[in-house]
Amino acid sequence: MFLAPLFGTALMLSVATDPRLDSANLATLPTQEKLAATAPLVRAATQCIVQAVTGDPRYGGKPDAQFGDLIVDSMPSCMTQVQAMIDAYDRYYGEGSGEAFFMGPYLDVLPRAIAAGAKDTAR
Repeated sequence: MFLAPLFGTALMLSVATDPRLDSANLATLPTQEKLAATAPLVRAATQCIVQAVTGDPRYGGKPDAQFGDLIVDSMPSCMTQVQAMIDAYDRYYGEGSGEAFFMGPYLDVLPRAIAAGAKDTAR
């Protein structure tokens, strides 16, 4: 179960970091292709953070709104995945879009993703 997402992430990273790909051409790809290219990296970063947060002894099934410190504390162990996601967004959507995505929409929904991921893990 863990190998498939890992393989997918490795494959996406090798394609996304191929020096033969021109980043100007990546920006002109259709939105659906950009989403398909970045989705595995978003999923990998989210899975890492979910595992780090739910594995923290302070987690204890807190409401979504109280995940702030746990998310911050999970970042060092998930930096590789988060940085890969940010870098991919910069390549596909333009410089600076990765950080904007991470600091905005991604962090906005991350508490709900953690709560959902925690429920899936508990099953």
